Amino acid sequence: MFKGQPKGLLAAALANMGERFGFYTMMAILVLFLQSKFGLDGTNAGIIYSVFYALIYILALVGGIIADKTRNYKGTIITGLVVMAIGYLMIAIPSPTPVSNKTLFLIISCFGLFVIAFGNGLFKGNLQALVGQMYDNEKYSKMRDSGFQLFYMFINVGAMFAPFVAKYVRGWWLGKQGFLYNPNLPTICHAHLDGTITPEGTERLRQLATEVDINGAFAGADTTTFVNEYLNSFVTGFHYAFGVAIITMIISIVIFVANKKTLPDVKKKTAAENKAAGVTEMEIKEVKQRLYALFAVFAVVIFFWFSFHQNGLTLTFFARDYTHLDLFGFKLAVEDFQSANPIFVVFLTPIVIAVFGWLRAKGIEPSTPKKIAIGMLIAAIGFAVMSLGSMGLPTFSEVTAMGSLPDAAKVTPWLLIGTYFILTVAELFISPLGISFVSKVAPPQYQGIMQGGWLGATALGNQLLFIGAIFYESVPIWLTWTIFVVACLISMATMLFMLKWLERVSK
Repeated sequence: MFKGQPKGLLAAALANMGERFGFYTMMAILVLFLQSKFGLDGTNAGIIYSVFYALIYILALVGGIIADKTRNYKGTIITGLVVMAIGYLMIAIPSPTPVSNKTLFLIISCFGLFVIAFGNGLFKGNLQALVGQMYDNEKYSKMRDSGFQLFYMFINVGAMFAPFVAKYVRGWWLGKQGFLYNPNLPTICHAHLDGTITPEGTERLRQLATEVDINGAFAGADTTTFVNEYLNSFVTGFHYAFGVAIITMIISIVIFVANKKTLPDVKKKTAAENKAAGVTEMEIKEVKQRLYALFAVFAVVIFFWFSFHQNGLTLTFFARDYTHLDLFGFKLAVEDFQSANPIFVVFLTPIVIAVFGWLRAKGIEPSTPKKIAIGMLIAAIGFAVMSLGSMGLPTFSEVTAMGSLPDAAKVTPWLLIGTYFILTVAELFISPLGISFVSKVAPPQYQGIMQGGWLGATALGNQLLFIGAIFYESVPIWLTWTIFVVACLISMATMLFMLKWLERVSK
């Protein structure tokens, strides 16, 4: 699989795999944690989620500037891993739920998220820049796209198992406290504590309380007592799940430090070595043209990421509120759906690489910008499937009034699984190839900051994620997904409009 690739690619991929394992453990449960811990509605939880997700990427610009100025990419990457571990520690330490001072504990949690985002900014873009530098050598230049696809696949090996670990840790702690898992209970519990619960919701709460109380310890007990105990157990399990990320940060640090010598060291390269590797100084006019092309692509992909990264927000809400959590008799958890995308990435990447390799051998492989445009069309199809599958479902406000939707009225999990499959194919046409495009087009002196620019565009798309949460709670569900269909089609049309120019610049 790694035949013909630079020696350092595997080491970089493994280091990133450990970091992504921790990151996606957190992302699988973050919005669920915010709602279960603080009783936030979807809109407010969505705002925090989208700001955090935006910071994860926008701070990559800061990390890129630091690495480009110091020319110390490796040191910046290691610092980022350490800072992330500190941030995870801040939110992994359990505090009682329901919280005594909601504002104070929410601020502490948000600060911990900021620390994680800053560390990620130091790490993510610079590791991608380091991988791109491996392909500046003419010996490997033709393998750039496939190299980034392999790198991306290993990211998702970590992400593939992360949600299962989060689910296991949360379920393990619940079980130790004598409870079963029910994804709808935290919302109903908070409605009870806030005094906003409906009579139907109260009846539903009593029914679910009986179902999840394994040992009957709360039979006949005051409802508020049960609510407090269940919420505290549920959320403490999430705190411990965040702690898993600290372990994986340490593993990533060990892997990266042990393999530092196999990775490019830009700081030590002389002008003669750069020339031998194919890295030459560019005229100012060419530098400007390349930067303009990159900025144009950055602007377009904002719309794609605004749609695609709904997987951790509105698609997670949909899994909790509208999806029957039973597959061939196997009881699913909401977090399980977060594994669908990375699982598909891992298994589809070799197929996509083989197809592109066959097309390359025939001399008909699409250009990287054209692949990105095709990916945006595929993403639009994915959300169209979601929209059709959501026709006839009650609005979120109607579901809230009922306490939760009865299982008989929920949709099959295959709707979400099928949508994730289509969106994953789209992702493989866009994300790794977009990173590859940036590494190829960016002038050598701006490698770090331009990778940060790609991530910054992702950040702007992520900052808009909360709009999806607003629509989810205020319009018919099928219409929410239609908005993302339109956003992806706009992205595709714009890429096709600029196609010839982008192909010319990237030659």
